[in-house]
Amino acid sequence: MKILVTVKEVAEVEDEFEISGLDIADSSLEYDLNEWDDYAVEEAVQISEEHDDVEVVTVTIGPERAEETVRMALAKGADRAIRVWDDSIEDAQFLDVDTKAEIIAAVAEEEDPDFILSGVQAGDDANGATGVAVAERLDFEWGAVVNALDLDVDEGVASVHRELEGGVEELTDIEIPAVLTIQTGINEPRYASLRGIRQAQRKPLDVQTLDDVGLDASVVDSEIERTDMYEPESEGDATLWEGSAEDTANELADFLRDKGVVEG
Repeated sequence: MKILVTVKEVAEVEDEFEISGLDIADSSLEYDLNEWDDYAVEEAVQISEEHDDVEVVTVTIGPERAEETVRMALAKGADRAIRVWDDSIEDAQFLDVDTKAEIIAAVAEEEDPDFILSGVQAGDDANGATGVAVAERLDFEWGAVVNALDLDVDEGVASVHRELEGGVEELTDIEIPAVLTIQTGINEPRYASLRGIRQAQRKPLDVQTLDDVGLDASVVDSEIERTDMYEPESEGDATLWEGSAEDTANELADFLRDKGVVEG
């Protein structure tokens, strides 16, 4: 069995940040493995530990900088990694869901996985659509927002719990090959051990271009255009009173009277 796990390096913005053109300045960003993808990696590694002959392969779309994130997934137990990047992707202003899905689906067609696990969403753009879009392109069955998974390898069926609106949960069987988007809380992602980090440096990390995966530069063309970047204005202010309840009660009462909340 082969499990392909999509992983993404996501940008985390510092509390105080600067905007440069149509993006946040690099000096204000730090990068890390997407939280939801961390759970997807853990789920794949646990399956590989519970069953024989399971290979876990990670795939990411990202620059050379993203290899640090990919190596973290390898340190946690993935067997090898694929990173897709070239000048066409570098020059693209914005990678929309269609583009990401096309690239990942192209890699999947080469790898021929039984499962594709993806985080429900990415912490930076929060589209929450790439996993399902990949399934549509591959004509795979899919399950979104999976928070529990019981795999029957012999029958080729995954019994999954899905988190629906209003706290409702659904239990359904999905035939493999399939794409599952993994919700946080499905497991407890492990920390990468020092031994795992050392081993990750020796695991294969294959860098591929669009041409390598059978696509051309037109795949990065998008109808979505970023037109502006700005810091939103605060819609509300918080007022804090410091001191004991006895000291601040009168100040709070005056405040509420001024706002018309209370009379007197």
